[in-house]
Amino acid sequence: MVIPRLFIISLLFFNTLFNNPKDNSIFISPVKIPLQLSANFGELRIDHYHSGLDIKTQGVTGKEVVAAAGGFVYRISVSPGGFGKALYLRHPSGYSTVYGHLDRFTPEIEEYVKSQQYEKKSYLVTLFPSKEKFAFNQGEVIAYSGNSGSSGGPHLHYEIRKSDSEIPVNPLLFEFGTADNIEPVIEKLVIYPISRNTLINSNHNIKKINVTGGNGIYSISEENEITITGLAGFGIKSYDRLNDSFNKCAVYSIELEIDSIPVYKYVMDEFSFNESRFINSHIDYETYMKDNIYFERAFILPNDKFSAYKDVFNRGIYNFTDNLNHHVKITVTDAHNNKSALSFKIKSLTAKSALPAEPIDKNLKVMPYNRGNKFVADNISVNIPSGALYDTLYFIYKKSPGTNEMLSDLHSVHNKFIPVHKAYILSIKPTVIKRERIENGNCSVRRRSEKDRIEQ
Repeated sequence: MVIPRLFIISLLFFNTLFNNPKDNSIFISPVKIPLQLSANFGELRIDHYHSGLDIKTQGVTGKEVVAAAGGFVYRISVSPGGFGKALYLRHPSGYSTVYGHLDRFTPEIEEYVKSQQYEKKSYLVTLFPSKEKFAFNQGEVIAYSGNSGSSGGPHLHYEIRKSDSEIPVNPLLFEFGTADNIEPVIEKLVIYPISRNTLINSNHNIKKINVTGGNGIYSISEENEITITGLAGFGIKSYDRLNDSFNKCAVYSIELEIDSIPVYKYVMDEFSFNESRFINSHIDYETYMKDNIYFERAFILPNDKFSAYKDVFNRGIYNFTDNLNHHVKITVTDAHNNKSALSFKIKSLTAKSALPAEPIDKNLKVMPYNRGNKFVADNISVNIPSGALYDTLYFIYKKSPGTNEMLSDLHSVHNKFIPVHKAYILSIKPTVIKRERIENGNCSVRRRSEKDRIEQ
């Protein structure tokens, strides 16, 4: 595997110029209290990435929220869920800012919102005032922090978006008072067999290994010798810490090098809301569902189209078959350029001595990731659209008899450990109908003792 280094350096330089804002000092802190974060941009969440910063408000509501830059209110949202009470400001720079989970707005906005709620006869409103109606200078109070909407405690959700596309960008790319000199922490390494014939330490299973170290330098105990035969990918469990906060936040970037050659890079500069669900492919979804632990892949599943991946070669997957030692390095970085690196060696073995994998069960239906798939059996059909699967699926289906209280047999459709990017259609035909009848207008109900079978 040979990759021209000059080409790689040029790509990295171009991406740095393109992604970083031209003026990173255009915003100030949206709060007047000391700036402390409980969550950062790109944090791993259920079915989505976090699209902003969660700013601590000293455990209380009612703290002043100010305009991070001069601009006008272009949207006001009030909802019992989501961001609760939220303000959206547009700025001349081409960016917009979002302030969520508010307790209340300034009096003039509060009065306007209440009049619209009465007019629409609804608490839930989304309003788009004219740009002349509510204009603010940088630093002027626009609202007061709260705990409204889907919030687990008093805080301010703060976002910076590109105005033309509403794409959220990482607020930590801008300088507005955040400080961080703490290196990210790396806790575990995980190695994934990509092929069914891949062997990791003479085994076909995923290998999880604890790492040792600190202060930016991590390694694997010499007792943990790693041998691989065939295609393999890597992943890690890591987190970042911010100054004056005990919260575990997401890392900004993950880079993989094999023999000093970059093969994978993930950078959390920005993402669109319609691709946020790709988090279910980026993480080890099965481990998350079983253990509530986030492992992040340093390789890409075939149908993962998330835009945060940069300079990736062969999806970050390496074929270990040359009987040589290979040096692997995984580097994680935070938005303030604090780095931590995990370095280790892999002994690559030829496939001559490898044991073949167990044969694929002929009863399993193969569902390719790059097309729509359909499964049909007695009284059930499963239609999975194209683009729903992240990887080829060996579909498992089982059926067992239902009880007397059920309208059908009990159908087991694969398992909960495989995520889908889109909804699929599951159709089950009942085998039994129980009819109820209201008689004599007295609302008494008589259930028939016999079962009415559907004609097949």
